Amino acid sequence: MNCLTITSRSYYYCYYSELPIYSLKFKTSIYPRSVKIKGLANVIDFRASCCLAKATPSPTPSTNMDGAEDEVKSEEYSTNMTEAMGAVLTYRHELGMNYNFIRPDLIVGSCLQTPEDVDKLRSIQVNTIYCLQQDPDLAYFDVDINAIREYASTFDDIQHLRAEIRDFDGTDLRLRLPAVVSKLHKAVNRNGGVTYIHCTAGLGRAPATALAYMFWVQGYKLNNALSLLLRNRKCFPNVDAIKSATADILTGLKKRSITLTWNGDTCSTVEVSGLDVGWSQKIPLEYDEKHGSWILHRDLLEGRYEYKYIVDGEWMTNTNEPVTSVNKDGHINNYVQVVDKDPESISAALWTRLGADDFDLTTNEREIIKQFLDEYPDDE
Repeated sequence: MNCLTITSRSYYYCYYSELPIYSLKFKTSIYPRSVKIKGLANVIDFRASCCLAKATPSPTPSTNMDGAEDEVKSEEYSTNMTEAMGAVLTYRHELGMNYNFIRPDLIVGSCLQTPEDVDKLRSIQVNTIYCLQQDPDLAYFDVDINAIREYASTFDDIQHLRAEIRDFDGTDLRLRLPAVVSKLHKAVNRNGGVTYIHCTAGLGRAPATALAYMFWVQGYKLNNALSLLLRNRKCFPNVDAIKSATADILTGLKKRSITLTWNGDTCSTVEVSGLDVGWSQKIPLEYDEKHGSWILHRDLLEGRYEYKYIVDGEWMTNTNEPVTSVNKDGHINNYVQVVDKDPESISAALWTRLGADDFDLTTNEREIIKQFLDEYPDDE
């Protein structure tokens, strides 16, 4: 039988309840070194799992494409995006900046391409431009971010900010979201007016950041915010990453060991894609001659992960492991929910609630998240 097992191995602990204010200390630059949070009783240590002061480079294609047209780059980017995100998505850079109002004060869109795009955003009363791209993303489409930022700085009614998130990487999105949304929250409080959030295509990182902001700061239920977002812009935000980041703030980062098993001695290679590495990367399984099966042991942060096996180059699901329902593109994947096995634990209870269609944060949880975002240290 092909199977998956989870070994309870919790690295980091935190409990929250209706308690007085306690000191919450962090030992890495990605989360605050000291934040006093109402309702937190124990200390969270984020050192091992969140050392991401700077996000790692995106797996963007090489910029050495002499003579290539923007259409060719757009086609290649769209293909990479579709493969990496598991959804059919298209971006046409050559058509210029595109965007949609999600709310009167919140816009999600594609990247600025020239300083003149700053003028376009000022004409619709944008006060904050929030760029989530990394330098390789910008270089791929020959975007001069320094010229854009310099031009924006000549005006006193608009501010250009950056907070890098690795493209097509749900794990990096999860770990970066608290810092990214904190910076956004403070910018909106400072600048007011309309905020323009963008990544490269405005289909993944930007809508996810907007969704987390609406959920954590603006008081929406997650599903209500998602419905509003999708009504106004066709996009593919990583909802699981937002749920995971929510749990990280409330209960701390915890890792547990899982084991994936593929039975069969007639194949020559078995790999998995997805999990915490995304759909553009593959992890090889090791063959266990004694049991005639392929094995992968991996430590994962608590959360829900989708994955798929690649057996001798053929993508397939394991029918002996949980599978998702068919998505809008006709695909199904295996998935694993990595959580404390004790159903009475705070983290297990929270993850159960996160899986509900009508999930909402309690008043106390919203206060914890708001104070976390308020007191998160600025990076610039």
